[in-house]
Amino acid sequence: MNPGEKQRRPWIVGVSGASGTPYAAAVLRALLAAGESVDLVVSRASRLTLLDETGIAFRDAHWQEDLASWLARGADGKPLGSAADLADVRYWSAGDLAAGPSSGSYPVKGMLIVPASTDCVAGVALGLSKDLLQRAASVTLKEGRRLVVTVRETPLNGQTLRHLVTLDEAGAVVLPASPAFYAGASHLQDLVDFVAGRVLDAAGVPHGLYRRWEGELSRGARES
Repeated sequence: MNPGEKQRRPWIVGVSGASGTPYAAAVLRALLAAGESVDLVVSRASRLTLLDETGIAFRDAHWQEDLASWLARGADGKPLGSAADLADVRYWSAGDLAAGPSSGSYPVKGMLIVPASTDCVAGVALGLSKDLLQRAASVTLKEGRRLVVTVRETPLNGQTLRHLVTLDEAGAVVLPASPAFYAGASHLQDLVDFVAGRVLDAAGVPHGLYRRWEGELSRGARES
């Protein structure tokens, strides 16, 4: 890096194999819209989910093309309009344990796991580091950086609940993918954007993804 050059400090976005790839897409779009840099890790299991939920076969060799196709679609599979600018996205293969995010000396702002499967939750809680996603999360915790874990599972058994408590005690933000309805959702994407907005709230990234509660009933409630 040249003297005076601003150091790149991205958010790591880890996508695990749980259902909920639209949540990841919404978070990625909002981070890029906010001018944030992104380092992306897509687990092997999540590729099957992505294929099932979107029809996109995510490939390491063609990640830019596949990511652009993914981010261009809403939760209902329909086009969203303008394409996301991927100029400041860096992609790391989940099997690359020598990647930048595997080291605490690699400068990042924090990590967002969206969605987080119970397998991913267990791996991070136990410090298994079986792939780059889990390793990057462990590094994020040990360095005292913000880690947001968007768990997507129901019901939760005792074992998973204990793992989530472990993550909470380690300093992570445990954020269940729980859409709210007070924000006036009229489309599936609105519910997805609410969860994505709460993830960004936990990360301290500004956005306009949902209408915030201001102490007044919604129009629907007033007119009923």
